[in-house]
Amino acid sequence: MSDLAGMPPVVVLDDVHMRYRIFEDGGRRARAQRLLRGKRGRTMREVHALKGVSITIPHGQRLGLIGRNGSGKSTMLSIVAGLLTPTEGRVLASSYPVLLGISAALNKELSGHSNVILGCTALGMRRTEALDRASEIIAYAGLEEFAHVPMRAYSAGMRARLNFSIATVVEPEILLIDEALAAGDARFRRRSRDRVREITERAGSVVLVSHSTKEVRDMCDRVVWLDKGSIVMDGPADEVTAAYDESEGAT
Repeated sequence: MSDLAGMPPVVVLDDVHMRYRIFEDGGRRARAQRLLRGKRGRTMREVHALKGVSITIPHGQRLGLIGRNGSGKSTMLSIVAGLLTPTEGRVLASSYPVLLGISAALNKELSGHSNVILGCTALGMRRTEALDRASEIIAYAGLEEFAHVPMRAYSAGMRARLNFSIATVVEPEILLIDEALAAGDARFRRRSRDRVREITERAGSVVLVSHSTKEVRDMCDRVVWLDKGSIVMDGPADEVTAAYDESEGAT
């Protein structure tokens, strides 16, 4: 990919912190002991999920986020998507980010075709355009034979393919992906990667969260490695994923 140093930013995270308060009951024995002592309250602890994260994503970049479970990857993606408000810091975006995986907007009792209309309109597409493009979207997902079957009968892979096909049809300026490319068969994963490349080459930027460093290397030009809410490394995809793989192999 060409040098992006002079490209305008599409997302800026400025010293972002995210803290959660989690209530714990400590299990059955701990509850029984508290009752015997006349204490009914639960123990509360604070989780500092993101600790002063600052990142600037330029137009046209494919950014990968890697790290162990609990490192803050999905929290960061949810903050960029506007689903979570950071405890401290600022998040600026040049347009509304689209989070791949619009399952919340879909209805398992409706057919695939009806869900395409529902999902596309949820993303801001006019209903007439959604109707015009429904067949194209279903064909991309490889679900022509199941277009009028209720989505509850779909396998997890079929639902993932339909989700991807709907979410990427609008070609957003900022596309956020959380493990979605891991779903489906090998052929569809290749097509998914090609679609994401098309989006970034034509207009937008992509942020991909994945546990697969191979997938991140294939898809991204820059990678941020998070651990316990902090940035460990930020740089070219090959360098960061190699360092991460070495670290994981040494543990």
